[in-house]
Amino acid sequence: MKEEEKKIMNQMLVGLFNNILTIEERALKAGNHGILSISEVHVLEAIASEGDLTMAMIAEKLSVTPGSLTVSVNTLVKKGYVLRKKDPKDRRIAHLHLTSLGNEALKEHDLFHKAMIDYALTDLSEEESKIFVKALQKVTNYFSKKLSEEKENL
Repeated sequence: MKEEEKKIMNQMLVGLFNNILTIEERALKAGNHGILSISEVHVLEAIASEGDLTMAMIAEKLSVTPGSLTVSVNTLVKKGYVLRKKDPKDRRIAHLHLTSLGNEALKEHDLFHKAMIDYALTDLSEEESKIFVKALQKVTNYFSKKLSEEKENL
C-alpha cells in the first residue's frame, strides 16, 4: 500500500471514529433518554452484556478505574437506570442490574447501531460484506491487542 493510501486510510479511521461518537451522542440526546451521556450508555451495555457482574468486573471490561466507574454508576442509580445490590455473602461487593428504564434506553441505543450497520451494508454483495467484516475484524484485533498490551504494562 502506498504512503498516500495509508494517509487517506488514517484520515478515514479518525474521521469515522469522531463522526460515530458525535452522531451517537446527538441521537442519544434526541431520543427518550437524552439525560444519558454516551459513556453512561456504554456502562449500561457492559452491565447488560453478561448478566450479574460486579463493579470490579465491569471496570475491567470497560478499561476504567473502579473509582470512575463508581461515579458513573452512582449517577445511573440516581437517574433510575441501574440497581446496585450488595452481595449477601460479602457486603464489599456490589452487583449491578439494569432497571426497566435501563433496558429501554439500551433498546433505543441498539436501534441506532442497527441502522448504522444496515446502512454500511447497503448495496454490498455477499462477498463484499465478508471482506468488509474481515477488514473490520483486523482493525478490531489490532486495537484489542494494543489495549491488552497497555494493561499488561500498567
